Amino acid sequence: MTVSIGKESMQDAEGMENKAGEKHIDLDYVLVHELGQFGRFQLINTLLVSIPIIMSAFMSEFIFGAAAIPHRCRIPECGEDSKTNGFRPDWIFNAIPQVGTNNFASCERFASVGNGTLDMCPIDLFDRDVTTGCEAFVYDRTDSVVYDFDLGCQEWMRALAGTLNAVGTLLVLPITGYISDRFGRRVALIINVFNLALFGIIRAFSVNYPMYLALQIIQTTLGAGTFSSAYIFAAELVGPKYRVLASATSTSMFALGQVVLGGTAWLIPSWRYLLLALNIPCFLIISYYWILSESVRWLLSKEKFEEAKIVLEKVARVNRKVISEKSMQALLTPAPPPPESSLENKDSLVKAIFKSPILLRRVCTTPIWWITTILVYYGLSINSTELSEQRHLNYILTVAIEIPGFYSAVLILDRIGRRITLCGGYFLSAACNIAFAFIPQHLAVLRLVIFLLGKFGISVVMTSMYLYTSELYPTQYRHSLLGFSSMIGRIGSITAPLTPVLADYWHGIPSMMFGTLGFISAVLVLTQPETLGTKMPDTLAEAEAIGRKK
Repeated sequence: MTVSIGKESMQDAEGMENKAGEKHIDLDYVLVHELGQFGRFQLINTLLVSIPIIMSAFMSEFIFGAAAIPHRCRIPECGEDSKTNGFRPDWIFNAIPQVGTNNFASCERFASVGNGTLDMCPIDLFDRDVTTGCEAFVYDRTDSVVYDFDLGCQEWMRALAGTLNAVGTLLVLPITGYISDRFGRRVALIINVFNLALFGIIRAFSVNYPMYLALQIIQTTLGAGTFSSAYIFAAELVGPKYRVLASATSTSMFALGQVVLGGTAWLIPSWRYLLLALNIPCFLIISYYWILSESVRWLLSKEKFEEAKIVLEKVARVNRKVISEKSMQALLTPAPPPPESSLENKDSLVKAIFKSPILLRRVCTTPIWWITTILVYYGLSINSTELSEQRHLNYILTVAIEIPGFYSAVLILDRIGRRITLCGGYFLSAACNIAFAFIPQHLAVLRLVIFLLGKFGISVVMTSMYLYTSELYPTQYRHSLLGFSSMIGRIGSITAPLTPVLADYWHGIPSMMFGTLGFISAVLVLTQPETLGTKMPDTLAEAEAIGRKK
């Protein structure tokens, strides 16, 4: 979605002449020829909005705050109470069934036939032919909501925190869109960051798990628009030549925010103190109301010409450029209404889809790409904490590998094409995920390398998918169909937090799921035409003509 804006604007900037041969002066033209496509003002702007983009990644705190922790049944007959510190006493296999070579069951125990003490809990106190469920639990760590709210053996309930987080990111889209278009990009950004911080801090004082979950979905529903609001600032004043790079930089800043999250969680294990440490600094973004200039594009679209003039003059001054009076006048003149002859009756979107087999096939294909990409992208990040006991380091490495993946896509998209880039990214990720499911646990280094390669592959896809999807649809339907694909893709982000629970049935289920969907999506990419070097279609006929031999 974001990349397509840059692509369209690039074509507009390259062909800024009307039928009479006169130059059409708009903001892209002024950026290219007068103000500079990426000068000092844009650099400062990008650095400033990088901070809230980094903060937007803190919403993934549930990966650590609601992390699964080892637990077992409490054995009160042996003198254990809720304050018992020993997780693996010497007599543990007398009371709890053994699993594997050196582990014990988490959710069942042997039936009791007598009483002992912490020091003396012999095997004859238990009927080893009868197992029963846990009445209470002992936990290995105390840094998760699982301990505070006693969620032992309630894995689906624990994973609900991540699912509600993803639901909130879906609900926030129309809210932030309305605020951004009605009141401005700056107001939308500040409101989102403020809500993110406020409800994050309140969540740190949750007294029970329902309160924690309710605040989780409220926080994301009212604050998850931070990334999209900040991205607009980074993209709307950057010239066409640098807009794809600006998109990759924004997503890289989000990855950097995830690295910061992992490092902070490593230093501050307690989920309550972690929430406070992550969210209190977010209140500093309120100062952006006075620091950031409002988006010039938004000001011009709302015909707030006096404010737009002030910002344009500031951009020229900071970039040490001069904007001509002719250009200023052209930008600050209201656009004439379109002639009545141009207001043609067009088919509705649904009717157009069913009338065109080519468009219908694409509408059925692109949402599958989005579901797969978002599921694998978030699923790998969430599952990375289970790779080994070094869960914080595993997470940091997994999210850091996204940065070279994003920029690799920028480097190869215009060289080898969209289809090969997407197909290669899907196949690499799928192969690595399937291989990971069968690599023995003791080969820890090899498992980590394969896991990271899988995340690298899907990161390449994540950046490329926006551009390729937008190039397949005509201008008249592009926004709606791209938004439809993105909305359906949220199924992936809602499902991703539940995938670690599937590993309880077999450790390779999440990886096999990611790999299978990756292969299916790679094959589906091959059913669509290459768009490299083609004009972005404006009409349905042009979209249908992509890939046809002339």
